[in-house]
Amino acid sequence: MPDENHPLPPPDPVIYVQPQDYQTEVKDFSSPQPAFRTSIRPPRSKVPLILFVLTCLSTFIVGATHNNPFVPVPREFARVYNDIQLVGWTRFFIDGISYAGPLMLILLSHEMGHYLQSRRYHIPATRPLFIPMPLTPFGTMGAVILQRGGIADRKQMFDIAVTGPLAGLVFALPIAYWGVLNSTVAVTLKQPGSISYGEPLILQWMINMVHGPLAANQEVILNPLLFAGWVGIFITALNLLPIGQLDGGHILYTLLGKKANLVSRLLMAAAVGYMFYTGEFGYSLLILLLVFFGINHPPTANDRVPLGTPRIIIGWLTLAFFIIGFTITPVIIY
Repeated sequence: MPDENHPLPPPDPVIYVQPQDYQTEVKDFSSPQPAFRTSIRPPRSKVPLILFVLTCLSTFIVGATHNNPFVPVPREFARVYNDIQLVGWTRFFIDGISYAGPLMLILLSHEMGHYLQSRRYHIPATRPLFIPMPLTPFGTMGAVILQRGGIADRKQMFDIAVTGPLAGLVFALPIAYWGVLNSTVAVTLKQPGSISYGEPLILQWMINMVHGPLAANQEVILNPLLFAGWVGIFITALNLLPIGQLDGGHILYTLLGKKANLVSRLLMAAAVGYMFYTGEFGYSLLILLLVFFGINHPPTANDRVPLGTPRIIIGWLTLAFFIIGFTITPVIIY
């Protein structure tokens, strides 16, 4: 009980603390961890590699059997085995590699010209897609690269389009000339069923430089190296047709703009008229593909980007190669 004579001391002051008055600081004393990116790059498709290997095999078999078309059926495998027994494994491999190696080098350099320029300008594009075709004397129908449209501007489109043919010709022309140097001239008899190959102007000039003028009954005997150069020149010239999505169509559009579409339609009409007039329909598949993918060239991301004089000169000179590299009748059957 409190005593009146001895009062209690005053009470201690009371401090009221509210939750908002607290400040908490948390420190992390653990060792720092490296930062990793969580984005995972999707795996690349193996289709381009598979097609490349199949094209190497198809061109090898066609070259080793002296450019005879090959159908993958048991009878054809037996024919290839008989050829090996006649010439031996060494000759078989030398002939196959002598044709497939140079031809694949030409095609690969052509497509890598397109692909590397696309990578340079950050234009989405697939890796080269080779087309094996052992049913033809060439063993292949070339290769393509698929790009997303509407991204490249005028100058980028020009660089991507023109680099492929020029890169391919860097190898095609020396290979063809080397093949001419190692070729022989023989008197040929135009027997029914025999096959000959048309000679473009550039190849005629090479033959004339090495062997001189030939008589009417003389021909240069194709060796694997010369035939690889011939195929490389022909495919390059064919791609320079100034129509639609071919390299020539891209180049002509960057040079002329929308006027190039009129040129493409006129050339397509002339090609169809020529086939019906002569009765030669060897290019029917090509024309159908051109119509399917479009004769007219779509606009670029910016058609007003200037090319500059050097690019304009290079573009017209590249298109002019079509005149000296193309032959209307590549395969002649007597």
